[in-house]
Amino acid sequence: MRKLHKKPLVLAAAAIALTGSLTVGSAVAYFTTYATAQGGVTMNMGFTETKPHEEVDENGKHVTISNVGDYDCFVRVRAFAPVELSYNAPDGGWTDGGDGYWYYNDVLQAGQTTEKELNITYKFPSGDQKPEEFNVVVIQECTPILYDEDGNAYADWDNVVTDSSNTQE
Repeated sequence: MRKLHKKPLVLAAAAIALTGSLTVGSAVAYFTTYATAQGGVTMNMGFTETKPHEEVDENGKHVTISNVGDYDCFVRVRAFAPVELSYNAPDGGWTDGGDGYWYYNDVLQAGQTTEKELNITYKFPSGDQKPEEFNVVVIQECTPILYDEDGNAYADWDNVVTDSSNTQE
């Protein structure tokens, strides 16, 4: 049998250890390097905001909505008064949702106003029941556009931004 010499084995092991230790330095440097920063940047994510516009004449209220926010949205309108109200959209563009709200059919782009107006009419009480004045309160809500997995836009009316205006008549 041949006798193994320990010196070549020790040298080989030392060479392997030395080669392996060359990469350890950069790994240690990676884990011990740090950087500091200071200052700050204000980040504005933007909001969806709409404003109602109402014109009143002998035919009732004529309502349009402006999107003054940063994002496109869907809008809907509802009115409250102590008298019976009726809605119509003579030029189209609005749909009765059956839940008391009228929905604008198109997406309202940021910076735009609804092209079609919604007319809200009422019959002023007469005789002994005639009040000196009464309010017709218009509530409008908007919701940002959401997209389904197929890329179709839809409205989430559980996540709304509400604004109202009072006009005495």
